[in-house]
Amino acid sequence: MASLQLGRQSSIQDSPRSPEAKLGMQVEDLWDVQEPELSPNEKLNACFESIPVSAFPIAPQGIEIKSDASLADAVQILAQNKILSAPVVDVDAPEDATWMDRYIGIVEFAGIAVWILQQSEPSSPRSPSSPSGAESAIAANGMASAAGLGALGPEGASITSGDFFEALTSSEFYKNTKVRDISGSFRWAPFLALQNSNTFLTMLLLLSKYKMKSVPVLDLGDGKIDNIITQSAVIHMLAECTGLHWFESWGSKKLSEIGLPTMSAKEMITVYEDEPVLQAFKLMRKNRIGGIPVIECGGGKAIGNISLRDVQFLLTAPDIYRDYRSITAKNFLIAVRNYLEKHEKRSPMLSGMITCKRDETVKELIQKLDSEKIHRVYVVDDDGSLEGVITLRDIISRLVHEPRGYFGDFFDGVLPLPENSRV
Repeated sequence: MASLQLGRQSSIQDSPRSPEAKLGMQVEDLWDVQEPELSPNEKLNACFESIPVSAFPIAPQGIEIKSDASLADAVQILAQNKILSAPVVDVDAPEDATWMDRYIGIVEFAGIAVWILQQSEPSSPRSPSSPSGAESAIAANGMASAAGLGALGPEGASITSGDFFEALTSSEFYKNTKVRDISGSFRWAPFLALQNSNTFLTMLLLLSKYKMKSVPVLDLGDGKIDNIITQSAVIHMLAECTGLHWFESWGSKKLSEIGLPTMSAKEMITVYEDEPVLQAFKLMRKNRIGGIPVIECGGGKAIGNISLRDVQFLLTAPDIYRDYRSITAKNFLIAVRNYLEKHEKRSPMLSGMITCKRDETVKELIQKLDSEKIHRVYVVDDDGSLEGVITLRDIISRLVHEPRGYFGDFFDGVLPLPENSRV
């Protein structure tokens, strides 16, 4: 698959790269010249369609993982560089390879965790996509069975002990399975990418409606990734637009006015505080969601949130499971907090449960997401009981919409994903 040749191309040529505030001003200038009969939503669509992704601030790049690196090596590289994902480079690709031949995908903490959990379920073996796929699956299933993971499921009440994680991180399976061995689990092959001339609207739609975690931007000249636009970067860009007319006209609305949250408390997938933490990760994988609230036993209040990226602590911080032999969701939250207080100056998990009320404004919500460095916030009532959840994707869906036929038939056969998917 070539880089994304869809949507219309930008009407602004050779736009210089600029910081978030300047990008917001670019939208402001375009907002002022839009046809007055257009609705605010239609105006924003037109504005973002006129800005190329090349105008988005460049994120620091350079971290790539070689295809022959082990899962253990990949986890260590991600942890040391404090990043959640990185492109995987095919070590066998020639020097002058195109980007399609140079990269085999993007590997991330969440992807490694999901793959490991898939391998731990003998009833749902992975379809081998590489020469060592079957061998890896057998090794994973054997290790998981010995550690008791195979019995873990929604209907099970057993608690998974820290022995599983000790067995995992010291196993030959973990040390010897190569990143390329799990390439078949990547959603795109090698990944869905934009060119610098594609528009900001296309990027926003990919992050929201098409549920991408980040969007690589390619420089076709040298066949390498020029930029990676993340959800956090988009949140920060929006937060930097505070005070601009286009932003204030939209951001001053209350969440309830624009139909947020879209998902109610009854529709949410939750885990109780005394359930195994791996149950939380399995539920996230099964339901294709990126985070899950931990609910107190016998009540409706949430005591914390666990996201797929938090599995990194089980893979990189043995202190967590050595202090808690039975890793329940509650113990995991406590252990991670204790660990971060010793090793990190700032982390979303140190802030506790981040919540908002329905009468808060979109601007207040975006500023909260930006300051706390998170992608989702839980809506609560005056008593602190859950009423719903709001993600960045929900916010973007209220900011822009996909014009009819915008992507043509590009996603036919790939979508739709399960309803309310928020991975």
